Amino acid sequence: MRGSRLLIGVFAMGIAVPAVLFYLLDLDTFSEFFTVAATCFLAWGVADLAANIVARPQRAKRSASEAVREWERHKEERAGRRGKES
Repeated sequence: MRGSRLLIGVFAMGIAVPAVLFYLLDLDTFSEFFTVAATCFLAWGVADLAANIVARPQRAKRSASEAVREWERHKEERAGRRGKES
């Protein structure tokens, strides 16, 4: 993740979005604000992780279905090697 993308994400998901939700939900305490901020920040982190996982096959110039087939083929090969070693 590049620095500018990280800074914008931290500002947006850690400050701006929680502030808007805090106002729209008519919340009162700082603990509620920090709970909303932590939830937004965690959701952003999980979504970014999922996006990176999905983008990996595209960076390797293959589709997601090709990546899954390759992963299954490697899994079967490892299982076959384990069976031969026993």
